Amino acid sequence: MCDLCIEGGCGPRRPTPYIRCAQLLGSFFSSGKMGQKMDLTDSEKSKIIKNLSEGCSTLEIAKILGCDHRTIKHFVANPQKGHKKRVERKRCQLTAKDLRRLKCEGTRNPLSSSAVLFQNCNLPGISRSTRRSVLRDMAKVRKAETQPPLNKTHKLKRQDWAKKYLKTDFIKVLWTDEMRVTLDGPDGWARNWISNGHRAPLRLRRQQGGGGVLVWTGIVKDELVGPFRVEDGLKLSSQTYCQFLEETLFKQWYRKKSASFKKTMIFMQDNAPSHASKYSTAWLASKGLKDERIMTKPPSSPDLNPIENLWAFLKREIYSEGKQYTSLNAGWEAVVAAAQKVDGQEIKKLTESMDGRLLLLKRKVAILVTDLFFKMIKMLICKA
Repeated sequence: MCDLCIEGGCGPRRPTPYIRCAQLLGSFFSSGKMGQKMDLTDSEKSKIIKNLSEGCSTLEIAKILGCDHRTIKHFVANPQKGHKKRVERKRCQLTAKDLRRLKCEGTRNPLSSSAVLFQNCNLPGISRSTRRSVLRDMAKVRKAETQPPLNKTHKLKRQDWAKKYLKTDFIKVLWTDEMRVTLDGPDGWARNWISNGHRAPLRLRRQQGGGGVLVWTGIVKDELVGPFRVEDGLKLSSQTYCQFLEETLFKQWYRKKSASFKKTMIFMQDNAPSHASKYSTAWLASKGLKDERIMTKPPSSPDLNPIENLWAFLKREIYSEGKQYTSLNAGWEAVVAAAQKVDGQEIKKLTESMDGRLLLLKRKVAILVTDLFFKMIKMLICKA
């Protein structure tokens, strides 16, 4: 057998996976650390030269020295070349005072970038990775929470609404609302992982989200009412809104309910112009839904309608994995498929959560009143 056969360079023969694994393990145990390349010592280099002069192959020398075969081959090819030693960069040392300043700056200016925080604390020239490593121990990356604008009038109406319906049995309330499902979907949900070296797939971007489907839905107790599709291009005026309720809610769902349920059901809707108009109010009264059986939501208060949480669940299902749709019918089919996955127990949790929401609202109001009371006392003391 020639030296080339011993070294694995003669013919198509290659080491089996088991032999290759054994070689890697031998290299690992000989070096002591996985992935760390060690330079040959002077004694090992002299042994290699001596064995080469005696006619030994590089593979035989590797077995004798207990090191990797490639290390011997690299040394034979270029004896003067060695592994580059890793240069340890001097890390930036932050004092306890610097950390306190960063923490105070983050409290004063929330949602600031790491570069802005370090710049405001007079700490320039620090890499992005170091800045993130330091801030990770004292802060978190979060998005700003959104809420509708609430002025003094809105807060008073919310307080009056909570007092009025605090003792209401919300299991009997039919919570209703409309939702528009666009074909393109929300851009903020299109961020996901992708392998290195691959480009992200293209997403359609059309005007007005490619159009959409207007969906009307209701929930009561543990039951999902609908969803019902509003005719494409139909503008919901008072007349068209009442006609839509007649053809969908009352003919397809309400007429099948028992007389006892019809007597106690409370119909809840928002304050949209087509909902709160005189025409719609009179038409609902003709259906027996008037006075205490009609519940209107206070303005700028989506948190007081549990169906808003249902919309979040439906949209997660409709636009899962970055889905987009090319036609209105395909979008509507996705809405129906997502509605079929809604569990009755989840709906029951939403409807039963209203008691806790009202208590939380009253607690916030009590805190505000207490704060105002103490502020007035402080002002009186200062004047005295």
